[in-house]
Amino acid sequence: MANDLRFQVVGEAFKKKPLDVKAPSERPCEYFGKHVFNREKMYKYLPKDVYDKMVDVIDNGARLDRQVADVTHYTHWFQPLTEGTAEKHDSFIEHDGKGGMIEEFSGKLLVQQEPDASSFPSGGIRSTFEARGYSAWDPTSPVFIIDDTLIIPTVFISYSGESLDYKAPLLRALKAVNVAATEVCHYFDPAVKKVTSNLGWEQEYFLVDEGLYAARPDLLLTGRTLMGHDSAKNQQMDDHYFGSIPERVAAFMRDLEIQALMLGIPVKTRHNEVAPNQFEVAPIFEDTNLAVDHNMLLMSLMKRVARKHGFRALLHEKPFAGINGSGKHNNWSLSTDTGVLLHAPGKTAEQNLRFATFIVETLMGVYKHNGLLKASIMSATNAHRLGANEAPPAIISSFLGKQLSELLDHIEKADKEDLFSMDGKQGMKLDIPEIPELLIDNTDRNRTSPFAFTGNRFEFRAVGSEANCASAMITLNSAVAEALASFKKRVDEKISEYSEKSEYSESSGHSPVYHAIIDVLREDIKTCKPIRFDGNGYSDEWKAEAARRGLDTETSCPVIFERYLDKESIQMFESLGVMTKKELEARNEVKWETYTKKIQIEARVLGDLSMNHIIPVATSYQSQLLRNVERMSSVFSKDKANQLNARNLKLIEEIAERTATIETLVEELVEARKVANKIADEHQKAIAYHDTDSLSD
Repeated sequence: MANDLRFQVVGEAFKKKPLDVKAPSERPCEYFGKHVFNREKMYKYLPKDVYDKMVDVIDNGARLDRQVADVTHYTHWFQPLTEGTAEKHDSFIEHDGKGGMIEEFSGKLLVQQEPDASSFPSGGIRSTFEARGYSAWDPTSPVFIIDDTLIIPTVFISYSGESLDYKAPLLRALKAVNVAATEVCHYFDPAVKKVTSNLGWEQEYFLVDEGLYAARPDLLLTGRTLMGHDSAKNQQMDDHYFGSIPERVAAFMRDLEIQALMLGIPVKTRHNEVAPNQFEVAPIFEDTNLAVDHNMLLMSLMKRVARKHGFRALLHEKPFAGINGSGKHNNWSLSTDTGVLLHAPGKTAEQNLRFATFIVETLMGVYKHNGLLKASIMSATNAHRLGANEAPPAIISSFLGKQLSELLDHIEKADKEDLFSMDGKQGMKLDIPEIPELLIDNTDRNRTSPFAFTGNRFEFRAVGSEANCASAMITLNSAVAEALASFKKRVDEKISEYSEKSEYSESSGHSPVYHAIIDVLREDIKTCKPIRFDGNGYSDEWKAEAARRGLDTETSCPVIFERYLDKESIQMFESLGVMTKKELEARNEVKWETYTKKIQIEARVLGDLSMNHIIPVATSYQSQLLRNVERMSSVFSKDKANQLNARNLKLIEEIAERTATIETLVEELVEARKVANKIADEHQKAIAYHDTDSLSD
């Protein structure tokens, strides 16, 4: 019966026709941002003085004036520490004071709301009975509309002022890197006014037919299959990767892209990924804060659109064993109001010096906080993917490529007069007359590198597919901001020192500023050299080499989270005003508790499937075999029956032994969980859940 049902479900899945998606008659550029209250709409609908104030808030970080909010004509949409988003919907209805109702929406409601904070994870910042929390509008992320609801992106803080979300510390980290990077830019171009952190994420995901999804309780409850076996054919032929997109999936993708573009999400790329039914979508680069909001919105939108097309979208990093899991590559860069900082080669030696400075100081931040960066992307789900053959290892390193590595080595050792000679893209001529010359990038790609330089950006490849990008971006931008601030402090000290020495005067060919930058740069190139690795990150030799270099090689998820509470981490976050020690401690409590609960749920589901699904099916089959043995004995002679029943008797015995083993292991699993659950400390409980074999297997 179970098998008949399974094949019936599979058959129905393959019979389904793609949903007919009616695209708008306009070109994408004409309906892009249709449901977003962007600058164009603000300019059209707001008074000029109000519009000017709004632009000042968005571009220059000016404080939002409540009078501005009163002029703009609802749910606050925020990102609590659940890795998802939250909404509290209210109507535009108020009492009119005469026994009736009026439709009204005030600026106060736009700027601030009071959702209940008691049931969101707070890590001990708020007690259950302390319910008050505030959401406050983030005007740098445009308001948008879904169905009949005005969605207002907001931060979420406690009554006592601590952040309870990802957006608030992200905005602070972006401010910190803006300030630090702008000051360093002034060595090269005093006209630079602002430095922006840019992000382009690549979202990988699986699509599973809804009928097949419903037939797997483990997939439904945990996001991944907890048991099963490899199919005869999966990804071993490499025929799904960049292959022709299946018709039903293409219809889903078109629908998703249309709705995403209307919401201002600039999706650009779609393709098949490596594993069967695995796909990817990616947008154009945006400001990091907006890119994070758009990624969270797209993940929610993806699930809604998938169900409309008879699919379930899976964002778990490793939903199926034996095939590739899903990541979310975070392509990160810095740009000014005058251009991209990480773009090379420049037209002048000064531009190349600026490029080298920002590359090296990024590496300094990554090197100093490599363990913390790993903690920022680690989770119970992503731990299944990291280190597998489709993902970077659980050791943070940076691939630069031959040309950039040689440049940094040259700066470290060469004469100061001949430091910056970088070639642009080189041509490659193929011996095929019809094919034009190809332009070859300055670096190849290293898929085993968690933090690889790929031309004008770094690709942080270790981020998990269901993660909030903000977690990695908070840490990365903070680490780079700290490194740049340290660089400027040391350069200024040397400028002061060199200004008094004749050998560093302008008449010597270069200013004291140039000599100071070069000398500090050389110090940092030597310091951060351990983080640079261009080889195979999957090899055992690299693991040993990374440990020798002093890089963080820890693989236990709960232990990796401890990096947030290292003295260096707390000092960095507090000095930049990103997060306080209290906030960091609270977030770690949430991380440890979340890790425990995810493993706990998986253990419960596994026990339930074993006892209530696997064993009943096995014993039912065993009963069928026993009846068959009895009937064979009644038909054939004893010797002939024994001969014919030999295989069935062996299976009957094996089923009995295996079901007994399953029952024993489930009992051990339950007992191990009971022991771990008695541990009061969330940190130690998470470690117990990780280290106990019966729970972590």
